[in-house]
This record gives sequence, structure tokens and C-alpha cells, in this order.
Amino acid sequence: MASYILGLDVGTTSIKAVLLESDSRTVAASHSMPTASDISDTGGIKLRFPATQAREQDTVRIIDTLNRCVGLLPGDKLQRVRSVALCGQMHGVLFWKAKSGCDWSNGDFFTPRDTSQLITWQDGRCSGSFLSSLPQPDSHLSVATGFGCATILWYTKHRLEFLENFTAAGTIQDYVVSMLCGLDGCVMTPQNAASWGFFNTSSNQWNTDILKGAGFPLHLLPQCVPSGCFAGQTCSAWHGIPAGTPVGAALGDFQCSVYSCMSARTDAVLNISTSAQLTYALPADFRPPDSPQPASSISFFPYFDSSYLAVAASLNGGNVLATFVKMLTAWMKELGAELNDPSLYEKLICCALNQETSDLRVSPTVLGERHSPLCLGQVTNISASNLSLGHVTRALCRGVLDNITSMMPAERLQQAGVSRIVGSGSALARNEVLRQEVERAFPQPVVYGENADSAVGVAMVLCDRL
Repeated sequence: MASYILGLDVGTTSIKAVLLESDSRTVAASHSMPTASDISDTGGIKLRFPATQAREQDTVRIIDTLNRCVGLLPGDKLQRVRSVALCGQMHGVLFWKAKSGCDWSNGDFFTPRDTSQLITWQDGRCSGSFLSSLPQPDSHLSVATGFGCATILWYTKHRLEFLENFTAAGTIQDYVVSMLCGLDGCVMTPQNAASWGFFNTSSNQWNTDILKGAGFPLHLLPQCVPSGCFAGQTCSAWHGIPAGTPVGAALGDFQCSVYSCMSARTDAVLNISTSAQLTYALPADFRPPDSPQPASSISFFPYFDSSYLAVAASLNGGNVLATFVKMLTAWMKELGAELNDPSLYEKLICCALNQETSDLRVSPTVLGERHSPLCLGQVTNISASNLSLGHVTRALCRGVLDNITSMMPAERLQQAGVSRIVGSGSALARNEVLRQEVERAFPQPVVYGENADSAVGVAMVLCDRL
């Protein structure tokens, strides 16, 4: 009888669950749901900081969406799940009380208890001056606002009493693993630890001495375990999945997305979802530099088995298009002509498809970039003849590609031996204009992976390592 691996991706805007058939490595069932978990100062729950700085999500809503998503998968197949694999949005931090972080009393699912909200990777409370006051990490990776260790250090300086309420911390996916396994603390793989900052990927150790000197509460640092290993077993039946089912230590959503679609080392993967990333695999003997290179647009992310990916990780991807849609929606509301966001998005794509080229230039970096946070968006070369929605949408889509290729030029990919671009991500999947601009941006052929998503990738990792 067939057995399955449950793959879960706890993303920034949605949660996806897949059941991967163990022997064939094919997806037997899947379900995806938006979390609608963003907290704003107009959404009923007040933020403590201006919405332009703080980016938090409601933990209860995220876990409720996770439970509903898993519960919609076929019950007979859930009973034959042999392992559970999780990945999710990196960099962010969630706090909880280790002994009472959730409640299993409602049946075969858990609900959050004694947790904070999730402070996401998009959080902006760590200003440039605050970040410059932090000690230099013993790592090749720089520290930016939204990174877990930077956020915790911010709390030690500004709201130390808040941290006293909690005994454990991790990413949202680490929290889910801890609750499923009934762990006393948090375990974290190098993929997520590196995304927090102050972690040395060569030694796979936290910068404990540096952090201690900065006043960091060391008891909140997770225990590091290898990427691709098991964290424990389910402490209770979960939506029909038997108690005692092995659970993998949580991985990064980016690495799992790459794993799902990089079929050869000569592939580069371009993912455009909420943000955008362009990456290729480095040689097995590559070792990262000893210290951060904050002005570099390319980072080196830990992958599997001590290998690395070269990554241009842009903060500006599908979220830029979403910002444009929200802007137009707000303008139309002020003018008394309302249209919902999905309808408007489709109309914009149609307009741009009818406008094959545009001399309008849009630099879409409305969020800045980690290597250049003050370089914000611009629109140039404006004329009376290029102001149609088709021109603007076409130029915006091209601008997203121009930005990512400025961070990792096509020439660098050719020098690295890349012979093919594999496109993935929700923004690419639903936007034909964006796909056209991808194919114009690269001299290499572009293909689109059928299973290019993180939930499939994380299930494949455990399938390959069982």
C-alpha cells in the first residue's frame, strides 16, 4: 500500500500542503490557502510601531490556516503519512513558552498558546543606525533588519521586559516542528540559522561570545541540527497522521524551492513570488569569505551537505506588482470607481500583453535592497506617449527583471557554466508578461518547473534521505 510524505510550506502570504507518494516521488494531493495574517494598525489589532516599520503576522491565524489546509487533504492518505517535512519563510522570529506553546485539547490538532506574533523578514524596526551599532558577526553573511538575531537584539535594547515572557524562539516553521514533536526547546537547521544572522556556516555554530557581549539572551538561541535530519516524532495524532510519525527539522523555503526544480548543477533557478531570487549551485569545494560583504548584491546561502548556493536575493518581486495594484485600487476608490484587486491584476496583464515594448523605465525597488537600502524606486523617461496602463505595467515587469539581473548579471551565470534558467514562483506562474520579460533578460533558454515549489521540495528532501 502506498505511503506518503507530507510537505508543508508556511509562506509569507499562504500555506501549501502536499502529499508526495514515497515510491514514485509524485504529488498525490495538494492544497493551498492564503493566511490573511498580516497585522496593521487598521486591522483591529494595533501595532506598537508605525506600519511602515513593523511587519508582524497573527500566529493564531497562521496555525489555523495550517490546520485547515492539512485537514482538507484526503483522510485515508493522511493516515499513511510516513514523515512530515516543513519549510517556510526565513529570517523572521516567533517567541513562545517552551512548556505551554500550544494546546492539543481540541482534538487531533494544536492551537497556539503563550506565543508572540510572528515578526517577519519584512520587518523594518531595526534602523540603519541601530544595525551599525551592532558588533560585526563572525560570518560571511551580513545582518539586516528583519533578521531574527537583529530583532531580538532590538528587543534587548528597547523592550527587554517583552523577552522575559518567553523561553524559546525560532522561525514560524521551527515553532510548528517544536509543537508537533512536543520539544522542550527549538531546533533549527543551518538554512534557517544563517537567515537569522550571527551564525557561522563553516563551523555551524552561533556567534555566542559576540552575542553575549551585545547583551543577547543566549537561552533563546535554538539548538542547531543538520539540514535534512529529523527533529523528532509527532507527540499526538494530527489530522489522522499517527502519533510517533517522524518530523524533519524545518528548512528554508528558498532552498526547498530550488531543490524541487534544479535537476542539474548547470541550472540557475529564478524564483519570483513575494520577493525574487536568482541562484545557482557553487562547486562542492566552495567556501564562503570569512567576513560579511554588505555592499555585495550576491550572498552565499547554505544548501545541503556543506554545499552553497550563490544567491541574488531581492526584496522586490511580486510584492512590487501587488503594491502597484493596491495603489491603483486606492486611487479608484478615491474617484468613486471601485474594482477588486484580482480583477484589476488580470486587466493590467491583458493591457501589458497588448503593449509588447515600452521606452518607459521603472526601477521598482520600493523596498530598497539589503545591499543598498536607500536606493528606492524611480520612474524615468516619461513621455506623453508612454503613460497607458499597458506601458506602465510592461515597464514595471521589465523593471523587476532589470533589478534582479543587475544584482546577478547574465554574464556571471555564463561564466559559472549555467546553461538553462528554471523559472518558478507564484508571480511568474500567474503573470505572462513577467515570463516574457524573463525570456528577454537571459541568453540561456528558460523553462518553467512543473513542481517548482517549496512544499514539494521539502517533501522531496525527506523522500531522498529516508
